[in-house]
Parts: sequence; structure tokens; C-alpha cells
Amino acid sequence: MKKLSVLLIALPMLVFGCKEKFQSEITLPRVISEGMVLQRDQPISVWGKGIPGENVRVSIAGVMSSTEVESDSTWIVGLPSVSAGGPHIMKVNQTEVKDVYFGDVWLAGGQSNMEWPLKSGVIGADAEYKDGGNPKIRFFKVPRIYAAVKKSDIPEGEWKVADSINMPDFSAVAWFFAKRNALEKDVPVGIIESNWGGTPAEGWTDAEILAEMEGMSFLEEALDMVENQEKWDKEFQANDKRREMRDIMVHHPDSATAREVSSVDYSDSQWSKINLPSANPLSDIAWVRKSFQLASTEDVTLIFPSIDQMAFIYINGELVHHKDWGTTMPEVSVSSDLLFEGKNVITIRAINTWNNKPVIGSKDEMYLLQAGKKIALEGTWSYSNAIVEPKLPEVTWQNWKPGAMYNAMIYPLKDYGIKGVIWYQGESNAGRAGEYKELFETMITNWRTIWDLPEMPFLFVQLANFMERVDIQPDSQWAFLREAQTETLELPKTGMSVIIDIGEAEDIHPRNKKDVGERLWLQARKVAFNEKVTASGPIIKEVSKTGATVTLNYVSIGDGLQLIVEGDVKGFILKNEAGKWILAEGKIVGKDQIQIKLPDGFNPVEIRYAWADNPEVNLINSEGLPAQPFRMELE
Repeated sequence: MKKLSVLLIALPMLVFGCKEKFQSEITLPRVISEGMVLQRDQPISVWGKGIPGENVRVSIAGVMSSTEVESDSTWIVGLPSVSAGGPHIMKVNQTEVKDVYFGDVWLAGGQSNMEWPLKSGVIGADAEYKDGGNPKIRFFKVPRIYAAVKKSDIPEGEWKVADSINMPDFSAVAWFFAKRNALEKDVPVGIIESNWGGTPAEGWTDAEILAEMEGMSFLEEALDMVENQEKWDKEFQANDKRREMRDIMVHHPDSATAREVSSVDYSDSQWSKINLPSANPLSDIAWVRKSFQLASTEDVTLIFPSIDQMAFIYINGELVHHKDWGTTMPEVSVSSDLLFEGKNVITIRAINTWNNKPVIGSKDEMYLLQAGKKIALEGTWSYSNAIVEPKLPEVTWQNWKPGAMYNAMIYPLKDYGIKGVIWYQGESNAGRAGEYKELFETMITNWRTIWDLPEMPFLFVQLANFMERVDIQPDSQWAFLREAQTETLELPKTGMSVIIDIGEAEDIHPRNKKDVGERLWLQARKVAFNEKVTASGPIIKEVSKTGATVTLNYVSIGDGLQLIVEGDVKGFILKNEAGKWILAEGKIVGKDQIQIKLPDGFNPVEIRYAWADNPEVNLINSEGLPAQPFRMELE
């Protein structure tokens, strides 16, 4: 009994002693925070900073592990895998992280077409809001930052639940992808958005690796970034200060100044004249004014859909609409209380932070509508680039530099477990298609290395059709970039979604993001979840020529080749030995074959399909997926 008593006394002391060991304060990275989704069925890493030599213990969902803080104040704890579910509470020493789920986590990377939010005119967005979202889908938006040296954390960000309040700001492509993932796998889904409009692939790749890629257009810059990190660190900080000042100037117009400048009585005699929409000498914070006459103040609507990028629109001194970046300009109903019989004035304050060249108006699309009659606003306007407000500070796109976004927006995430990557980028590399395959493969391998996932699923979108339609365009840079993207499929565990059928000629940001997200999900089912599904449209297998007939055989046809509308197969061009190109049409023969009848005397040596910036195409498979562009030589 005496020995037992000693044991009973010692046991509480032991428990108390263990508790004391894990009392020290810790800090966690931004991404490990309330509402997060952790990758299911995969070992978990939790990391942060603490007091050197102190102990850190992490527990969640019945699993636990601990470690000691390193001399540099960092620590990382590995935990075994956990199946899908939640909510859980993660405890790190005495810190609690609540509302944590396990499910599938994807990083959504790229440029503006991945960044493009649901609220920016996306087809079907209102129906998504009405459905109320999904509380088990969460998004984490990495802020737009860049750095000359690798960062250990990001400065801000939080996990947000996919509800009707938050959804408008989510990446539309990523939302439609996540929605399918959650529905079909019945698991929570986390999306980490790390994207930035207009950015090239080298900005998302480690500069130390890029500096070893001989013959690349970015080699000199990459070497400079590696060899002069301190110089670029200072320049980046200075550029950021200029950007912060610019953003304050852009987003916060002085209300008294705006009211005065936009009033009917303001004298703009010191301003210059401009003919809108034909001329565009605008820059910085541009102000434009024009008077118009009204016989009545009732039932007036402003029709002015084309303003790039941001604008504050005033009528007779009162703000009637603020157009932000990425939003569409609606029809604006103007209250009769703001209008006068006789002379009125419309004033626009326009800014374009992309290239510092605001664009206002387009032909036949700038007028007031009253009782079915148009009051034209085209013609002479007064304008000022620097009289009302000073010129903007010069801000350069330093984030485009090799490795700059990788250091700040990718590297800090490397220990956060993910299922894979969805990627939509390439527009900013379209003029350098010859180097894109090697660059893109290098970037993918770079990411897989830092995540320590050699076959991490990497799913990407091929460039959409865009710009003016030209039937025969063998020199199309967009077509060559698409080919480089296709060649990247040589890497294992990659998948490509073709969207050559849903682009828009006049807009680099097609508003049909639902099909993009769902086609990426098809690739995920095949590549990441190993399902036997038809995830791609028709893919050319072989081409042969017999006499006056060219025969094409396809795979990935589902139940067979089909056309969007009945008729001939469009989108082929052929070249003969003399270098002459002709447009050609084919006919579907059987389930997997197309035949093209050649004109008399024309002997082709090469055939291409969907080879133009904006080709006319109509070939799909039974799943409704468009055929993949290609070029092949003919023997």
C-alpha cells in the first residue's frame, strides 16, 4: 500500500510537469488559422516560431506530436494523416485554432483569369450566390506581394467560408472547381489563392533555378536577382512605398474637390480638349467633363459600358457610380433630383493602374437614354491629367521579375499540405512561346520539389481563343503558346483543360468560368483521383494521306466524335511544299476518324488544327469537350 501511495502522488506531479513543458508562447503562420482546411489522408506539417529550446506540442483529431524550438526560433511538427471531417480544434501549446476541417486542398495559381472573381460579370454568378455557397468550402487569399529574398510567411490573410457574403470575391474558376470537388467527393475543400493578373511564369519560379537556364530571355534578370538581392530588396521596398502612395491617391478622391470640379458652375477653361472615344491622351488621375442639355429631368439612364479600369462618375456635382477594377459598368439610373432642365454636366475621374492610360468610352456606347431617345455623349470633352490632382508616383511591375512572387507568395506555403495545383496562366508569356515549355516544366518541378511531392497533381488551362478571327494564321503566337502548354503534358501527373471554344474575341477575360472550373475538375478526377474518365476532348493520334484524302484518327472521343452544330468539321489549315496555306474542312467518318478531301493538284506537307489566335472550331467528343489544337507534318 505504501508503494502505491507514492505512485499515486508521483503521477499528478508527472502530469503537471508535462503540462508545464508546453506552456511557452508560439506564433503560427497566417495560413494556419481559424477556419482552415487541412489535406486529408496525407501527413500534416504544422510550423511556426517560438522561444529557442522550449517545447512545442500540436494535437488535433486524436493525433499528437511535439518538438523543440530550434536556435533560430523556428519549429516544425509532423503529424500522421487524418481522414476527411471536422470541425476540429487544433491545439498548439496553449494556442487554439478552431473550426478546422480535413478535406482536399488546392493551390489556385496564375494570372488574371484565375484571379477573376465571381462578382466581375461571371456568367451564372447570381445563381451561385442564391444557392448560398457551401460552409465546408473555404478560401484563403494570399495578398499580392513580392520579394527579392525568400520569405517564411505572408503578411496577411484569413480563411473565409464560401457563403453569399464572401463568395463574390472568390476566384470564379476555383469556386466552380471546388464546388464539384466538394459535391462529388463529399469532403470539405480548401482553396489557397495565390495569383496575380498579368504575371509571367518566371515570376513564379525560383530565380536561383532560372539563373542556370542558358539562352532564356530572362537569364540576365535572373542572374541579377540572385547576385544583387540586397539592391533589389531596397528597390522593392521603395517601389512599394510609391505604390502605397499611388493607391491612396487613386482610391480616396477628396470629396470637396470632386464636388467642385464636377459641378455645373466649375470653369474648365484651363483644361485641354479631347474627342471621345477616338482620342486617348489620358494618363494619371484623368478628369473629363462634358455638358449636355435636357428638356425634362425624368427617366434618365446613363449608358457608358466602356471604362478601363476604374472610374468615379459624377453628374452635376454628385457621385452617381463608382466603377472598380474588374467590375462591369452597369446602366445607371440618374435621379431626377440631380438633374436640371437645360444645362447639365457629366464628369468622370478615371484611373488605370495597369499601364497608367485610362480609356473612356467606345463608339455608339456612350449616351444618355431618356424616354427611348438617345442623348449622345460622343465628341468634344474637356480633360485634365494633372491640373486637378498631381501626377501619380511611378510604380513599376517589379513583381514580374524572376522569382519575385515565388519568394513571397509560393515559398512561404511550402509546408502546408495540398492535394495539388490548378493553374491558369500563359497570356503574359505568349510572345515567348519558344521557351515556355522548358520554363513551365521547370516551374512545376520547382514547386513539386519544395512541397516534397514529386508527382503532385498539376492541372492547367490552355489559352482560350481571343482577338480578331483570322482564318489562316500560321504565325499566331497564341497558337504556339498553346502548343508549348500541350507539350508540358510530358511531365507525369499533369492535366490540361482546353477552352478553345469559350473565349471572347474582344475580352481576354472570358466570363464563362464555370466550364473552365468544371473541365479542370474532370482533369482532377483523372490525374489526382485516378478515375477512368474522359477528361479531355478529342486528341489527334495519327494523320495519313492517301491520294487526295487526308485521314485523321483521334483518341479521347468518349462515345465518338461529334460537332457543336451539324455540317463539316472546321478549323483545319494545310500547307503545300511551296509554302501556300489553304483552309480545309473535313467530315466525320465512323466514331474516331475525320477525312479531308484535297483540292485538285494540292499536295500538303503539313496540317494544323485550331491554329490561330481565335480559330473557328466545332469538333467535340461525346462529353462535349473541344478537340485539342495540334500541328503535324505529312509524309
